[in-house]
Amino acid sequence: MKNVLRDLKSEKDFKFKKRSIAALLTVGIILPSAVAVADQQEHPDAETYKPSPVPDRVLLGWEGDTATTQSVSWRTDESVTSPVAEIAVAEEGPNFTSETSTIEAETSEEIEANLGYTSQYHTVNFEGLEPDTQYLYRVGDGANWSEWYEFTTASEEDEPFSFIYMGDAQNDIKEHWSRVMRSAYSDLSEASFIVHAGDMINHGDADEQWGEWYESAGWINGMIPSIATAGNHEYYRITNGPNTLSEYFGPQFAYPGNGPEGLEEQVGYWDYQDMRIISLDSNTGHVDIDQQAEWLDEVLENNPNKWTVITFHHPIFSSGEGRDNVALREAVLPVIEKHNVDLIFQGHDHTYARGHLSNEEDGEKEYSTGTMFVNSVSGPKMYNRSEVVWEENNAYVRSGAEDTQMYQHIYVDGDELKYESYNALGEIYDEFTMTKQSDGQKIITETEGSEEPVESTIEEVKTQVDELLAAGDISSEDTARHLKTHLNSVAHYQENQSVDKAINHMNSFIELLQVIKEEQLITENAFNVLKASAEELIEQWR
Repeated sequence: MKNVLRDLKSEKDFKFKKRSIAALLTVGIILPSAVAVADQQEHPDAETYKPSPVPDRVLLGWEGDTATTQSVSWRTDESVTSPVAEIAVAEEGPNFTSETSTIEAETSEEIEANLGYTSQYHTVNFEGLEPDTQYLYRVGDGANWSEWYEFTTASEEDEPFSFIYMGDAQNDIKEHWSRVMRSAYSDLSEASFIVHAGDMINHGDADEQWGEWYESAGWINGMIPSIATAGNHEYYRITNGPNTLSEYFGPQFAYPGNGPEGLEEQVGYWDYQDMRIISLDSNTGHVDIDQQAEWLDEVLENNPNKWTVITFHHPIFSSGEGRDNVALREAVLPVIEKHNVDLIFQGHDHTYARGHLSNEEDGEKEYSTGTMFVNSVSGPKMYNRSEVVWEENNAYVRSGAEDTQMYQHIYVDGDELKYESYNALGEIYDEFTMTKQSDGQKIITETEGSEEPVESTIEEVKTQVDELLAAGDISSEDTARHLKTHLNSVAHYQENQSVDKAINHMNSFIELLQVIKEEQLITENAFNVLKASAEELIEQWR
């Protein structure tokens, strides 16, 4: 099955590139359909996102033990007076419906939307569940129901699991974030939960933006629990009033109530099998970060788990140009170092950076370290990248990028944690493995390498591209850049010994050559030269 999915993904990448090339050829041409589109009127947001008695915006989370409870929230209009959920152990057929339990909503909160209507957000907390068990559930009012969703409770044992981490979605969510969220799920549908590092939307009180966020993830939100941390844009408003935490945050995102006094709905921790996941509110202009640091020290002091992840929005070491979160760093970093936390997941800077406090020379591929810090972005808003704050604080960037939408997969299996970062095309960009030693020390492996690195041969193919461009056999620098970007993707897979993926991507490179030859963007000579080199590499890898 994995091979089939991989082949389908390669085909998807190929079709995307083919459409991109075709689009280049039509620049400046106004098609007849464009005139018709220009005459259309945009459907009002107040109609598009207006609630009804039929449940929508279904979202999983946790208020309690991840092995025996599951929380779900959903939205209706204000006409619903008896919100309930039904749940049953999943079966191979439809007969599970005779074994369902009905649970009344424990809370229902009204929100006056900026679009002129009132929404109700309902919450049910399923309790007394069996660990490591698949359940089916639906929400409604007895007459109007959602579809049946499913989830699986955590195991009580130290079983392997995986999860997804997403940086800021924030802007143009439906237009540009949706494909990233769906790609992240498609590549890891067995994920146990999703960590959102803040700025899910641009304005915390904009119902249409929350509507886009839910539409972009769709039923994924009802299948995989979300752990969301508050970003600064969860505080920003478009209506009159002070910038307080969005009234949507608490009713939507479940927190276990174990956070510092007064911050229980936005600060807390969850234990999932042998990992503790902690969420802080890094908006120092609105909340007391020293109070959180004191609470964090106690939570880490009494942490029985092997692995620890902390998420908050503003980075300890900023990767955005001209940014620095001094108060946050001074309050929280000493606690993180004291307890040797494993991973920190952040957002805010609209760039990608992954690194640690420097303790090894540049270029080392296997080393010991303390905490690994990551800043990432999944939406389309981009900033210039900078490593100044890292360098000024004796921190070392292992991998960085700008103008690139990312999502991350994390796999946990006993003493080993595998981290993978992908771009919006589903191509791996950065990865490492963290291995816990018996004495608590952590070994990071960037790549296993090889005696004869194949990436140098890929560099030779890229050199061929440059030479063919100079000789006039490639039509433009844009076409050459497109070819080399694809070769960079192949090199990433080969460098990390993902041989099957490298072969698949090189085969799609050959398909791409065929397409751009038909579009007359490269000559027959360039096609033959590059195809021969690609086939030679594939043969070596096999």
